[in-house]
Amino acid sequence: MATQYTKTLEQQERKMRVIYVGSYIPRKCGIATFTKDLTNAINVLNPYNLTEIMAINDNTSAYDYPWEVKFRINQDDLKTYIAAAEYINNSSAEVVCFQHEFGIFGGKNGEYAIPFLEQIRKPIVTTFHSVPDEPLESQKEIIRRICSLSAACVVMINNIVERLISTYGVDKKKLVVIPHGVPDIPFGATEHFKKQLKLSGKFILTSINLLSPNKGIEIAIEAVPKVVKEIPNFIYLVIGETHPVVKRKFNEEYRKELEKRVKSLKVKNQVKFINRYLTLEELISYLRAADVYITPYTDPGQVASGTLSYAVGAGKACISTPYLYAQEVVDGDRGILVPFRNSGSVAKAIVKVFSQPRFRSQVERKAYDYGRLMIWPSVALQYLDLFKLVLQKAKIYTSR
Repeated sequence: MATQYTKTLEQQERKMRVIYVGSYIPRKCGIATFTKDLTNAINVLNPYNLTEIMAINDNTSAYDYPWEVKFRINQDDLKTYIAAAEYINNSSAEVVCFQHEFGIFGGKNGEYAIPFLEQIRKPIVTTFHSVPDEPLESQKEIIRRICSLSAACVVMINNIVERLISTYGVDKKKLVVIPHGVPDIPFGATEHFKKQLKLSGKFILTSINLLSPNKGIEIAIEAVPKVVKEIPNFIYLVIGETHPVVKRKFNEEYRKELEKRVKSLKVKNQVKFINRYLTLEELISYLRAADVYITPYTDPGQVASGTLSYAVGAGKACISTPYLYAQEVVDGDRGILVPFRNSGSVAKAIVKVFSQPRFRSQVERKAYDYGRLMIWPSVALQYLDLFKLVLQKAKIYTSR
């Protein structure tokens, strides 16, 4: 009887077959990490049809991809895009989940994505990782065309829905808000992780990024001398290697500039560079050890930040410049927003978190509570529900 009941449940359960297109680990790229984390979470909910990946290669490295990568698209080779579309059409996939960021596709402003999507004869769900506020005409046309070819388009904050409607003329009915996912990290226990990292007794400010000039790390560094006057046991951890694209073009010039600034400000003992790409386990350990997390980014129009999402999800007091994503995620009571390129305001915000324990506790709890909406199982379930809806609308949804 139990066996028959189990079989009935399995027949009722929808077993989705989805192919994901985007950059992928071990490529060092925010979208690669996002795709891996999303598909890991979906595999837990949809174990009978594990995800397949079509990885976008950047033509500079021969990546040793894991088994789930079934096809490699060479960024600047249009023929491989067409071959990939043929693979999808001949596969048993029911839905294609397409990760879009201009910089990972070939052609002018990533235009090779268009003939690829035009060839696909399966429903497409596109996740937008960037939507410029003042796009070039070619960028505007590419996003419009992607939206027209997609059954649904996912954005991570509500403000981008309005931008796609007003600036790009996209049909509101196609737009869905699903937050950036975060690991389900337990609340608190900061001192335990400080001890593991040999930082006991320190008040820790942290940023974790692939370093590039738009991260604004120099602004946070300039705040350090002011902070140390109020918090003698203060340390700032600048974690992450230089972004591969920046490194190819400019070598380590940005990092060297940061190091020179540290030396000139005489804060070498208070600023520590950890020049490597962290594993997820390491990233979580550093986040849990942090007292304050900062994203002093310089681009007002930035529409996503995985590391800020992770810090909010971990219940950290976050300080950020008011770029678009931070405005919605940090808000007024889940952290502190400071003006762009203003080291004085950064210093005051850090000291406020340190000197007002009650304020810090309230901010951390509100951030953590908000982060529960973004944990990967919740995000994965929202994607699966969207895939099902797309299939229903396409009239190819069949029960098993």
